[in-house]
Amino acid sequence: MLRTRRSRTLATATAVLLSLAATGCSKSAGGSDTAGSGSGTKAAAPITLAGSVTFNQANLAKLDAALKSALSGKDLSKVDIAMVVNVAADYWKAGQVGFLKGCSDLGIAKSKCTYFAPPNGKLTEQNSELETLRSQGVTGYSISAIDPTSAAGTIHTDVQKGISVLAIDSPLPGTDAASLYLGTPNYTAGFQAGTAMKQVLGGKGKVAILVGSLTASNATQRIAGFEAALKGTKIAVAQKVNDNLQASTATSDAETILANNPDVNGLYGVYSYDGPALAQAVTSAGKTASVHIVSDDSDAQTLKFIKSGVISGTVVQMPYQQGYTGAYILAAEKVLGKDKTMALVKPYLEKDGSTLSSGVGLVTKSDLGAYQSLESQLGIG
Repeated sequence: MLRTRRSRTLATATAVLLSLAATGCSKSAGGSDTAGSGSGTKAAAPITLAGSVTFNQANLAKLDAALKSALSGKDLSKVDIAMVVNVAADYWKAGQVGFLKGCSDLGIAKSKCTYFAPPNGKLTEQNSELETLRSQGVTGYSISAIDPTSAAGTIHTDVQKGISVLAIDSPLPGTDAASLYLGTPNYTAGFQAGTAMKQVLGGKGKVAILVGSLTASNATQRIAGFEAALKGTKIAVAQKVNDNLQASTATSDAETILANNPDVNGLYGVYSYDGPALAQAVTSAGKTASVHIVSDDSDAQTLKFIKSGVISGTVVQMPYQQGYTGAYILAAEKVLGKDKTMALVKPYLEKDGSTLSSGVGLVTKSDLGAYQSLESQLGIG
């Protein structure tokens, strides 16, 4: 039997979120203190930056309910699923919570629900885990592939063997997992980040982009959306730098950029750890008043820098849903088959016919309380 009170919990969380958002959006983002430096510099002057933190919760709750109903009374004893992400970052803790909660609500034993995050974000680590999962008889896995191109052959082999593969966080075009992607529409997320940058810079300046990969689909799509939002402005993208999934590298790269390019007044951090890394660089350089940061995702440190005003805004997705709904989809594909599962998913897809959006939000100082309330309601943080 399937036992879950999640629909009621999510409805309550959504109601609380909307109420808080309504009271919070009229406040000004920004601040005068800094986080973690003791340098005495002041953050950038307050700038009104409206956020949005409603995501796609309502639609995903309906889909979860439909999948639950279809699975009700079915034998799930042979379901053995996994969630494999691209790096061991704070961002993915919410995904882990959601995945394990989804398994619990489905009645799947924890021993048959594996979560794995490569400790160093290395492809060899991810590939090794996939090999282990195959040897243990995994029936399906969701994956944020570190290198989609190199993953194509492996995914093809797994799908041919009857293993379900679900792309999360970053789409897998050109692979056997291209038909369904659960995550943020990344171009839209990048466009949101570019729009925020355009606002905080007043339509002029120079920006550097720092990212963990210049080839991953989620990164290329976000950067494309970011640049599209800047068209027609006097903002130029001066550099795009690959930090290879290393926060320390992102910090040192940002420090070098700021030292060698005094006219750079904006930094965009694409991966989850980039926001805090760039904030540390800007703070240590004493440029919190002149360099604006827009980041992606909601690591705990990112939210602290949002509160202090060092980061102007961060574009957030909902990794919890990628974990939770991902568990439901993988279980359904094993028990119901892919065709019946996709028939249930289809009404909730975006116009491209393959994206199941976990939503896009923008957290600013004025929306921080609303966002943290939602996290609390979902058991995150």
